[in-house]
Amino acid sequence: MRTASRLRTAHPALWAGWAALAAGAVLCVIGWYGISGERFAERQLPYLASCTIPGAALIVAGAVLLAHGRGQVAAARVEELYGLLVDAGPAGAEESAPEATAPLAVSGEMRMVPGGTLWHRADCPLVAGKADAVPVDAKLLRGGGLSACPICDPPGDTG
Repeated sequence: MRTASRLRTAHPALWAGWAALAAGAVLCVIGWYGISGERFAERQLPYLASCTIPGAALIVAGAVLLAHGRGQVAAARVEELYGLLVDAGPAGAEESAPEATAPLAVSGEMRMVPGGTLWHRADCPLVAGKADAVPVDAKLLRGGGLSACPICDPPGDTG
């Protein structure tokens, strides 16, 4: 699986990011401590050049590595979820292959949910078993107040 390998490669980037952040913080503290003990600027410059500036650079590099590593982990998770969705077929996919072309709903009775924007066949999975689903009012349908359900694809005219 490619996602498992991507997750494994993302974790070292995260660890490297945290290590760079920690090392940068330590260098900045050492630089601050060295600078604070010196009174003259010419004696502070070596601490600034050898500790504080590299420490700040490590902090920035660590932040970039963390952002990159988290992006890789997120991308790997999205890819894994997509793979699960694509690979997961309906139960008994071999047996239901001929049924895949059959319509989802075939009832002639039209229903709608009060306050909804779609009208459905009575056996559409979106309204089947809902106690509040009511028959479609023909005036509302002709007035254009409802759209046809894209799932069950009801006929254009109910009467």
